[in-house]
Amino acid sequence: RTVKAAEQEGQVVVYKISGDSEWNAFQKKYPKIKVLLVPGSAAQIQQRILAERRAGKYLADVVRLGGGTTTVLFKAKALDPITPAFILPEVKDTSKWLDGKHHYNDAENQYVFAYAAWPLHLLGYNQKLVDPQTLRGYADLLDPKWKGKITIKDPREPGGGSPLLFLYHNPQLGPEYIKKLFTMGGLTFIRDTRQQIDWIASGKYPIAFTPQAKEVEEAGKKGLPVDMLDAHSFKNDGVGLESGGTMVALVNKAPHPNAAKVLINWFLSREGQMTVQKTGPDEPGQNSLREDIPKEHLPRQLQRQKGTKYIRLWGPDVWDRTPIRELVTELTK
Repeated sequence: RTVKAAEQEGQVVVYKISGDSEWNAFQKKYPKIKVLLVPGSAAQIQQRILAERRAGKYLADVVRLGGGTTTVLFKAKALDPITPAFILPEVKDTSKWLDGKHHYNDAENQYVFAYAAWPLHLLGYNQKLVDPQTLRGYADLLDPKWKGKITIKDPREPGGGSPLLFLYHNPQLGPEYIKKLFTMGGLTFIRDTRQQIDWIASGKYPIAFTPQAKEVEEAGKKGLPVDMLDAHSFKNDGVGLESGGTMVALVNKAPHPNAAKVLINWFLSREGQMTVQKTGPDEPGQNSLREDIPKEHLPRQLQRQKGTKYIRLWGPDVWDRTPIRELVTELTK
């Protein structure tokens, strides 16, 4: 009945970041429901939706965004609960997902669905100046020989959150470790991640906490002496598990509510999540939080390892940056 109603609505409007492959696959499966994609950066989509709503226009049905922007939309009361939209038994079945539960990014655990996550690759380094075998844990970064030689993206800047989020919310590290990094390690803030990669390569700052793992790896492929430390190298200290840009939600007052339901149920189904996981030259794929689908084809850096203590970098507590900003302000006075 829902599919028939969706076909009568005729289309579904998705405001989204990242690739198109999963939406194109849905279009092939449901040719009578036209998928209208509205791409943009997370900030652009957030601003667009809020501006439309102020003008009394309700054009979006579904959004695919990251944690920060979905948090803004949730607080602006621009979303509908997604849980009541689940129709397919395999989507309702929480046992198919990591830890036997659905994962949400909002305080009420029903609006913003996190559907994929992968290990956080945190440390970039200069291959000529840093022997990765000598780094066994985060305490090793406090060695006096690295003092004044480590950079981190300023968390007060857009896109700078993951490294400090992980350190702050890791119960084995937390604010006290961050304070030591500043005082004993002489940590240097940067705003430009391209400059950060240049500094790793030149050796000026041979170690970096960086949110730009892909860019560092690309620089290495071009011949620069840079690489990323394996995400599980410090697994005794815990490993970050990030879900950046892989959150989906239903916009309220949607013009095509039945089509949105059909899309969401397909998207979170086994078939839909296998499509999300597909890899290609332009889209590296994502590691779905569904555990009942194959993972072997995923690149090594996206693989989760069983038995690893992961620090989950989503949820309302994680996305409240206030404590971290206050700590950074205190440390940089």
